[in-house]
Amino acid sequence: MTAASSDLSKSAERFRSRLSELGHEVEVLSLAESTRTAKEAADTIGCTVAQIAKSIVFRDARTDEPILVVASGTNRVSPAKVRALADTELEQASGSYVKKRLGFAIGGVPPAGHDSPPRIFLDEDLRRFDEVWAAAGTPFAVFRLSPESLPALTGATWCDVAE
Repeated sequence: MTAASSDLSKSAERFRSRLSELGHEVEVLSLAESTRTAKEAADTIGCTVAQIAKSIVFRDARTDEPILVVASGTNRVSPAKVRALADTELEQASGSYVKKRLGFAIGGVPPAGHDSPPRIFLDEDLRRFDEVWAAAGTPFAVFRLSPESLPALTGATWCDVAE
């Protein structure tokens, strides 16, 4: 893994603080290399791409509610499966929508700690691992967690979301 810094950006510190307020203490690592994509994150961290818990954001076309899928980095998320799980019409969320509603830019969207809590679905394939890595508020910040802690952290349940 590339050297981590103890100096966190405002977004990463905001994420860490929000989780702490919710009773979840996590160690956020600020990295020199980008973790914007699952491949970049895996290369930077030194784990498999499948161990990256990537965040895919959709928009409920009826209610404008954000819908977040936390998926294994190797999986392509099935919009049809998410549409059925959410029982709504989905649209891919724009970068400006994600930033405005969740408070984090695409490439740094964490699984929790958002400005407006989205509906969340967890990719059951993440359960194969002892540890996974997720974005922590920026494309240069990550945190390690056990997949089994994701339901308590997000309030979500495990689902089949992969194509």
